[in-house]
Amino acid sequence: MNQYERIRRGERGAWVSIIAYLFLAVLKIVIAQVTNSQALRADGLNNSTDVIASIAVLIGLKISRKPPDYDHHYGHFRAELIASLVASFIMVTVGLQVIFNSIQYIWNGGATQPSMLAGWTALGSSILMLGVYFFNRRLAKKINSHSLYAASQDNKSDALVSLAAFIGILGARVGLTWLDPIAGILVGILIVYTAWDIFKNASHTLTDGFEDDSINEIRAFIEKDPEIRKIKDIKGRHDGNQIYLDMTIYVDPTMTIEHAHRITDRIENILVDHFMIHHTQIHVEPDPKIQSRK
Repeated sequence: MNQYERIRRGERGAWVSIIAYLFLAVLKIVIAQVTNSQALRADGLNNSTDVIASIAVLIGLKISRKPPDYDHHYGHFRAELIASLVASFIMVTVGLQVIFNSIQYIWNGGATQPSMLAGWTALGSSILMLGVYFFNRRLAKKINSHSLYAASQDNKSDALVSLAAFIGILGARVGLTWLDPIAGILVGILIVYTAWDIFKNASHTLTDGFEDDSINEIRAFIEKDPEIRKIKDIKGRHDGNQIYLDMTIYVDPTMTIEHAHRITDRIENILVDHFMIHHTQIHVEPDPKIQSRK
């Protein structure tokens, strides 16, 4: 399965999120209006932003599938990361608005006892979003998609947000009416935190950040090859759901070019089979320790 096919399959996860969020947003906002639950209203607004965020991810995935052209020689894979950034900006705006509205509701003394219908709606939503989370997380790992993985983490946080709303509504039902708007504030904080996490990961990748643990794992694995004296340097970066590596290796200086070429082919195949890395530039240099002994 090539990278374009993987991205196309990733679009299924975005569609699952969009449909689930659209349904839940409408359901929660309507029931919150009827039951007068601030926690459920905040949760519904959270889901409405998730619809927009999921659409942004879907658009990013579709743009990523465009092949290279005259001014995008490496393709359009980073479009999905830009989509993640856009989604994070939308989420933080709504999260802050949810916090402000809930605080204003407490300040004005509007806390009331909501109907348990709001609580069951929140609990059912939490269970549904856990199912969406497991589906998207498994799909994201299978196709190696950063934006879909970010979406799956958003799915998980939404399940926790709905659970928090349920607890707040349950507390309000037993007389602690202030728990409902407090749960709304917690929902807003979780929305902002999730937005920050998505922004941090996307910006780290867009600025060519790469995980040290992954570099060390690749280095240790490649250096097991008996014909490689040492890996002099190795750098990595993400480009959408692709990983690009630049590597410099030391080999025996008496080795022929043809022999060295076979080694680089072997390394490239190992990287594909064990790490799903399809783009590697390998520079071969003679081992200076052997040269110095001559």
